Amino acid sequence: MKPISALYIISGLTVLLLAGCATRDTVGVTNQNQPGPAAGRAIGVGVGAVAGNVAGGAVGLVGGVGGATASAFDNTQRVVRYWHEEKTTDGRTIMVSEEYLVDADGRIIRKMN
Repeated sequence: MKPISALYIISGLTVLLLAGCATRDTVGVTNQNQPGPAAGRAIGVGVGAVAGNVAGGAVGLVGGVGGATASAFDNTQRVVRYWHEEKTTDGRTIMVSEEYLVDADGRIIRKMN
């Protein structure tokens, strides 16, 4: 078993010391009903909202550009078979298939047979 390093002990005690400095009841050391701290809180909320929206907009923009770029290179194709009735020369009615190659949106590219 390895001995615990003094650096780990000091780091752990520092984290505990800094994490225990605030409580739920105390917002700061000043009176929160005074105009200065109230204005500071309001400005902080406004700046935080704007910064959050800017960051969210940037992430959304990058995601949208990535999705649009990926869709331009999507060449998914599949074969779709349509059935229709035809009458033979001897009077019988038969089902005949027609196969079409379609793209990812279902638009016909060409007839297969």
